Amino acid sequence: MATDTPLRPYDSAPVDDDRGSVRPLPPSTGPAARLRRLIGIREDLLAWVPEERTRYTWYGAIVLNTALVGALSMALALGSFRSDLPLAAVLLVAAVWFWVVLVMDSWLVSSTHGTAVKKWSLGLRLLLSVLLGLFIAEPILFQIFDKEIRQEIAVGNDQKVADYRGMLVACNPTDGAATTDRPECRRYQLKVAGSPAELSQQTASNESRTKALEAQVDSVNKTLKDKMATEQRLCGRENWIWRGGVRDVTITCERAREDSSSYRRTSKIDTYEKQLAALRAEGQTLAEKKNRAADTYQPQLQRTIDAKTRERAADLDTDGILTRAHGLKEVAGSDGFALFLTIVLHLLLLGFDALPVLAKFMSGSTMYDTLLGARFEASRRLHAEELQVRHECARMEQQVQRHHVELDTGDRMQTLAHRYRVAQAERSAQERAELDARTERLLRTRRA
Repeated sequence: MATDTPLRPYDSAPVDDDRGSVRPLPPSTGPAARLRRLIGIREDLLAWVPEERTRYTWYGAIVLNTALVGALSMALALGSFRSDLPLAAVLLVAAVWFWVVLVMDSWLVSSTHGTAVKKWSLGLRLLLSVLLGLFIAEPILFQIFDKEIRQEIAVGNDQKVADYRGMLVACNPTDGAATTDRPECRRYQLKVAGSPAELSQQTASNESRTKALEAQVDSVNKTLKDKMATEQRLCGRENWIWRGGVRDVTITCERAREDSSSYRRTSKIDTYEKQLAALRAEGQTLAEKKNRAADTYQPQLQRTIDAKTRERAADLDTDGILTRAHGLKEVAGSDGFALFLTIVLHLLLLGFDALPVLAKFMSGSTMYDTLLGARFEASRRLHAEELQVRHECARMEQQVQRHHVELDTGDRMQTLAHRYRVAQAERSAQERAELDARTERLLRTRRA
């Protein structure tokens, strides 16, 4: 059937396939055609409006330039923020970012072709272009204001180091006085051994312990002295007695000796005296250290403060993206002209990065868009007609099948009815034969 052949889609052959067309197809090769292909331009359709060929060639060049600027921006960003990366890695990442920006801008531009594109859709595409431009513009701005940003970062870091050193000096006085009662000094207190205040505290603690131990030793010695005096009194010659024919001490004397000896052992007077001697020696050592602390503590404290200050300076960031962004803000905020120049450069770079979509806003709908919209409409109609033809073919095929089923059903019903009539006739013949046989038997019986 003729209806079984589907209609040819509109793009299966050029619209201007007429051999006598005054607008022949241009060659699909060459740099200009490749640039137009980046933004989804169809050369067979553009042949009908060759006046717009230059417009779309430069439109493709804009998209390519935006991708190149994005790759340059990524290379500058990696070179500034990750100086430890090898050159091959930087170039690889820049190439990947070039491809990402190129694909995104190509999609943004190619999706705007045709008269069916709405303004709100272009607005969303413009917003996406601005967000992409913000990411691309910042590294370039960092390079433009590199000298001023580095100077601002250096001044800010020097001020941070000076403030940090000032807090260390204020919270760690040269006399070693404690500053734990000052809340602002909790993060700036240093542990420097041998400070005069610390030695004074250790000396006072040593004196207190010495006095307490002296009092304990004096008490033990006094008690021991009393017990020794009792022993001498009870064991004197005037208290001896005769025992076994010789003069000997009394049991009371022996008990007094045992009591004094036991008290000497249990009171640990020897241990206390050794500890007291050690404390006195330690007190003399502390006194000597305290006398020398005024000459040794201050240089040691100064060296510790210098070391902490160097550590603080080494920990400060100079090339981080947040640090450089803060530096750019300070540069812009410190001078009116710098702020003006920063805003202008931001707008210029954002406008350049969003130029692929801005060009569509500025140029409006072109004749190419009209032709493309007409092709879209023709494709829609052809597709609808193709669906209608297929629907009609399917409907007629269904009718043929239905008629075939109806005819087949009639034949089968007639065959079944014929078989039924034949079977019924055979049953009737059998019944008549059986009746004739019975009648004959009855007649025979009567004759007999």
